[in-house]
Amino acid sequence: MAPTDVISARAAGAVSINKVLRNTYMLLGMTLAFSALMAGVSMAMGAPYLGPIVTLVGFFGLIFAVHKTADSSLGLLFTFLLTGFMGFTIGPIINIYLSMANGPSLVTSALGTTAAAFVGLSAFAVITRKDFSFLSGFLVVGFFVLMGAVVLSLFFDLSAFSVAISSAFVLFASAAILWQTSAIIHGGETNYIIATVTLFASFYNLFVSLLHIFGVMGDE
Repeated sequence: MAPTDVISARAAGAVSINKVLRNTYMLLGMTLAFSALMAGVSMAMGAPYLGPIVTLVGFFGLIFAVHKTADSSLGLLFTFLLTGFMGFTIGPIINIYLSMANGPSLVTSALGTTAAAFVGLSAFAVITRKDFSFLSGFLVVGFFVLMGAVVLSLFFDLSAFSVAISSAFVLFASAAILWQTSAIIHGGETNYIIATVTLFASFYNLFVSLLHIFGVMGDE
């Protein structure tokens, strides 16, 4: 291959990567806004918490639908259904915290910390262009360990370990943000819908976990 062809190929690859990155964060911004809207709707309605089983079934069912349709326009529809559903399920949880004495400050602190952590981790991956693909093994193992803890919590009282579990979710979500952002900028992820859903789930888990940790630290 001639040097000019190599340069052209690299330029085309860079353009493609930048397009995926741009589309991912554009869609992520829209889904976060839609999720916040649905959370507001459920809060205004005073909707009850759907419970972990319904939430998990809905989440994984919609995740499956997103992955099956990610290469078509239906993928966008299921992405908004997924993020809207997750927003609706978190509304009742936020209402519970807001009803506490220092609830508003807890929610604000958790949301602010989540946003700062997400921006910081994403910026670090983009600026340094470090390859975080080595985290894939950790994420696979971490996923099954955390899902095991969630399933066990349905049958046993794990409240004594709740902070440890939430802290593990924070670590897992942070690693997922670094891994997914790195995958985009290194060409390992070319589907912005899949990338968006991964980053949204990381943001969601980070917020919920920090909200619980701050609540326990505030003796709530």
